[in-house]
Amino acid sequence: MRAIARIRRATIHAVLVGYLVWVVVPMAWVAASSLKSDRDIAHEPLTPWGTEGLHPENFARAWNQARLGEYFAQSVVVTAVSVIGILLLGSMAAYALSRFFHPLGRMAYWLFLAGLMIPAQLSIIPLFFELRALGLLNSLPGLILVYVANGLPFAVFILAGFFRGLPRMFYEAAIIDGCSEAAAFWRVILPLARPGLVTVAIFQFIGIWKEYFYAFMLLSGGGAEGARTLPLALANLAVTSQYRTDYGMLFAGLVIVALPILLVYVLLQKHLIKGITAGALKG
Repeated sequence: MRAIARIRRATIHAVLVGYLVWVVVPMAWVAASSLKSDRDIAHEPLTPWGTEGLHPENFARAWNQARLGEYFAQSVVVTAVSVIGILLLGSMAAYALSRFFHPLGRMAYWLFLAGLMIPAQLSIIPLFFELRALGLLNSLPGLILVYVANGLPFAVFILAGFFRGLPRMFYEAAIIDGCSEAAAFWRVILPLARPGLVTVAIFQFIGIWKEYFYAFMLLSGGGAEGARTLPLALANLAVTSQYRTDYGMLFAGLVIVALPILLVYVLLQKHLIKGITAGALKG
């Protein structure tokens, strides 16, 4: 039995190490290529540095010439506003659906869950015409509205489990102390659901920051050049680099896009693990 356990443990470790190598090596190669010249990338692609030395100016050219700095700021605004909107609306909807009884409450909850099963490609045509009718097509507010609506099903699904798992005595104590329904929610219940809020925020940040499909379909019309997000700018840079052979600037753009995601995950990974674990236990 001990031999079988050791073999099983060694197999699991080997799989995890293989997965680590599979994930980390391409990321390290992209980071190394972002500091190399186009000649070194073409002739020495597997070396960590080339014969022509390091080229940190690739980042400056990507930031300025490719206008990634401008699109970076717009992506920050879109992502921040969308995540805040998802957390606010999702927490209120999840609390109402999990704490109060209504004949249509269960149906509303399953309608939210149905949003997790509908592919984004099926909703793009009605979304396109609806945003055009509202005058929000080719604009950042329209894209933010779509992101908030798209993120609500996941937020309601995660947060409803947290609210169901919270002891009701906290809510009753707040009401006895004179809190209104809204005050009990904002001052007592919502802070207790912080792990769930952090989990939703991390997943939504990563998804919205790198989202391309909705941005491409809703911000590709005339007059939308100044209202595009970072994934669109990076895709345009990739197409341009194929004709100009400016791969150093392309890899620098990839690093610029990926770095915020890595930083957020590294800084908040403890909260993410705690939130997922708590959600699993309470769900």
